Amino acid sequence: MPVQRSISDKIFLVLKGIAMGLANKIPGVSGGVVAFVAGFYEEFIYSFKRVNKTAFKFLLARRFKSFYRYINGPFLSLLLLGIVISFFSISKLLDFLLSRYEIQVWACFFGMIIGSIYYINKDFEGQWTKTSRTALAVGAFLGIGISFFDPATENSNLLFVFLCGIISVSGMTLPGLSGSFIMMLMGNYVLLLVDSVNSLYDTIADLLVGDFSFLANPARIHLLKVLFFFTLGSLTGLVTFSNLLSYLIKHFKKVTYASILGFIIGSLGVVWPWKNKVYAMSNGNYLVDRNGNYIVATYKRYLPELTADTAWAVFYILVGIFMVLALEWYGAKTRKN
Repeated sequence: MPVQRSISDKIFLVLKGIAMGLANKIPGVSGGVVAFVAGFYEEFIYSFKRVNKTAFKFLLARRFKSFYRYINGPFLSLLLLGIVISFFSISKLLDFLLSRYEIQVWACFFGMIIGSIYYINKDFEGQWTKTSRTALAVGAFLGIGISFFDPATENSNLLFVFLCGIISVSGMTLPGLSGSFIMMLMGNYVLLLVDSVNSLYDTIADLLVGDFSFLANPARIHLLKVLFFFTLGSLTGLVTFSNLLSYLIKHFKKVTYASILGFIIGSLGVVWPWKNKVYAMSNGNYLVDRNGNYIVATYKRYLPELTADTAWAVFYILVGIFMVLALEWYGAKTRKN
């Protein structure tokens, strides 16, 4: 499964990691869709599947080069580099765009998901069976049902945070199931993907200037613990889901892909561009995060009127579709090479 890559392929792999990182942060958008459409989904699953007993034996024996090769390190390191870059830099730009051009951004994501549906459906031309149609319906039903769940309240218990990490990684391994949206439903989106990440960013900034005063800040230390357990849970979930999906793809590929297609169809309701935010409330007061921003509880969707803004949103839907088709073209070229 590991492949030789040119310099340009390596650069594109980092860019794909950046795209995955962006997708994973947006509630309703799945990083797994990027992996699927860009043509490296099965290699992605394969690589994390290799994080097993044999890999740990290499580590314990200090055979680091063997460990690196065994887990397809050249692929994973470039991909994870892109995800990290996205997490700490480009995602800030996305936050800015969402605050200024929210409908247009959601419209672009909506178009990308439509393009993904077209892409995956091509694998089923003339091959739809009763079983795969049932899997498609079940996946779509679950995807739509999840989008209408009411979110829970924030919970910083470290065991629950570990569980959140395991579940959240589904957005990377299972296209159409958004880990960020699952975190929103579990009530910990702001805690895990905003506050704890910001605490790490602030801590790194303090360390670079030799400021260790954060060690006396209980709130900062708690957030760093939260981020550690969330990361540990994510790694656990990534390895577990990768092994499960690898088995399913190997033995039930069409049914598995039909379920994935159903999840993606169901996620269209989450990324519908025209919606109003419904903020979380308690005892008649709006809840805010640690930065004083209102916490989004859910969204109220509506049908748009025929205006110039709607026309621009439709344009960005077409842009999103084109982006996926371009990824598909590049992915097909990569697989051919």
